[in-house]
Amino acid sequence: MSRRALDAVIVGSGPNGLAAAVTLARAGLGVRVVEGAPTPGGGCRTAELTLPGFHHDVCAAVHPMLAASPFFRGRVGVGALQPRVMFAHPLDGERAGAVTASVDDTAAELGVDGSRYRALLAPLVRDADKIVPALLAPVRMPPRHPVPMARFTWTGIRPVSQLAARFTTEPAQALLGGAAAHAMLPLSAPLTGAFALLFSMLAHSAGWPVVEGGSAGIVDALVAELESLGGTVETGRWVRSLADLPPARAVVLDVTPAQLIDIAGARLGARARRALTRFRYGPGVCKVDWALAGPVPWAAAACRDAGTIHVGGTLAEVARSEADVAAGRHPEHPFCLVAQPGVVDPTRAPAGQATLWGYCHVPNGSTVDMTDRIEAQIERFAPGFRDLILARATRTAASWASYNPNDVGGDISGGAATLRQTLFRPTARWNPYRTGVAGVYLCSASTPPGGGVHGMCGLHAARTALHDLGIIPTGW
Repeated sequence: MSRRALDAVIVGSGPNGLAAAVTLARAGLGVRVVEGAPTPGGGCRTAELTLPGFHHDVCAAVHPMLAASPFFRGRVGVGALQPRVMFAHPLDGERAGAVTASVDDTAAELGVDGSRYRALLAPLVRDADKIVPALLAPVRMPPRHPVPMARFTWTGIRPVSQLAARFTTEPAQALLGGAAAHAMLPLSAPLTGAFALLFSMLAHSAGWPVVEGGSAGIVDALVAELESLGGTVETGRWVRSLADLPPARAVVLDVTPAQLIDIAGARLGARARRALTRFRYGPGVCKVDWALAGPVPWAAAACRDAGTIHVGGTLAEVARSEADVAAGRHPEHPFCLVAQPGVVDPTRAPAGQATLWGYCHVPNGSTVDMTDRIEAQIERFAPGFRDLILARATRTAASWASYNPNDVGGDISGGAATLRQTLFRPTARWNPYRTGVAGVYLCSASTPPGGGVHGMCGLHAARTALHDLGIIPTGW
């Protein structure tokens, strides 16, 4: 340590935990990160899950929030690679909707819906640098640019099913539905429109990049900066209680409410404990990684250049799948999120071969292996896909917590993204990063602004700690 005393301990080394650690270290504090797994990263690791030479992102793979995050932008260097098509949505008959960096080019491919798409997205993309920082800020903070933010909120608070009704063609409707399905909510739920607008806006303004060599590169960059500032990372040490930690002026926990209750124990007041037990986790995911003999033979040409493919058919089919999951059922024809980093990153697999990453939503805690159903959906839009499979690795929703305790029941987003839990996350507190235990803070995706690799939960929690320590950071 560059200081005589340890000032802050961070528990958990996901992007939010490391963002908190780097923020505190930049302020001159002595910082130690404690991680239970053998390697840092949380949901941001890369490993050879199938065959030697095939590098798979274990969880997070495509990073639109990274590209737009005020924490990462221009401050932490990673090799972000942008595909020509940010995301695509195949339909039967070799058709697909496809979103590129250009609003005009995207609109031009949507026929009669092109002008409607342009009218919806162009103003948001123009004001993205005003809207995105507000969305990634603590909810209690008023936006610096209220008019663009009000325009986004007025449209986005509606269900995407209403938003999509503006369009008449299946590709345009499917593009919005697929982007909205990242919310893991029924498409009739409030706020799903905001997910559709946000992810489409980011595609046009910041991109949907993958990281060269794998998402672990993000963690490597954060660890390198932390160590350059005198901080340290200790792996292979699980924290069960606050008593397991060395004395420090601040403790920042990159954990969900369930782990916070256990770790804080009796130091957590009864009222705070009751509030945390009401926190809801969202659906889980069943994920499959494939080693392939070659690129996926998508029938629609646009999908062959896309970094992300939303596989699920029409808007009505996607809505049916998400409704099934919300009702506790496993869809026969699931909506699948598929990433093919090899379209821009040839380092992920041996020459001529490819990796593929994909998951579908399932009820929280599900033990059902959805591999066959996921592969059937991909085969539907890419005939011959199954013939290319060299090896696969599947993780059911129930098994996610053994990899990362924050993925409770397979929920990779840190909690359900309902309207209530967007406004009050994880509980109804003026400052949600304070836990009710003096000197202990929460920085996981269970705090605002929620899931995604953006580091902003960690940044806000660290700034709260610095404020409480009497060190007021610039811009707070």
